[in-house]
Amino acid sequence: MPAFPHAYRLRTGRFSEVGRIYLITAVVKNRQPYFYDFCLSRILINEFRRTHTEGLVESLAWVVMPDHFHWLIELQDASLATVMQRTKSRSALAIGCALGHPVKLWQKGYHDRGIRYDEDLAGVARYVVANPLRAGLVKHLGDYPHWDAIWL
Repeated sequence: MPAFPHAYRLRTGRFSEVGRIYLITAVVKNRQPYFYDFCLSRILINEFRRTHTEGLVESLAWVVMPDHFHWLIELQDASLATVMQRTKSRSALAIGCALGHPVKLWQKGYHDRGIRYDEDLAGVARYVVANPLRAGLVKHLGDYPHWDAIWL
């Protein structure tokens, strides 16, 4: 039996809408904590920034946890599938290069949630960046180096 027998359902009904805000989560394969390593975390963060600079997304908030990330974006000039394919592929290649060997970094698929227009966007961003606090990685958010938000 596959490790994630229902992973294919993540794509069912997926719809990308330019201008819509999405909260995206992607998980490292087998929950390996690659991102405890500061340099590997910065490689992933650079890919977030690259995707933003290329005009594919407006990056609103993100946090890189040891084995996954959360990324709050406004979709610009691409589909969710394109954004995630590029981000996951590029980060895996760059991290493999940094480690000196190829890695299968990411689990297949990702989770996305379209944010409703009436939701408190800053509240969603606070939820995203507070992940290290809830996980017990730090006692003060300022002590965690792998997050950012346009409001903070």
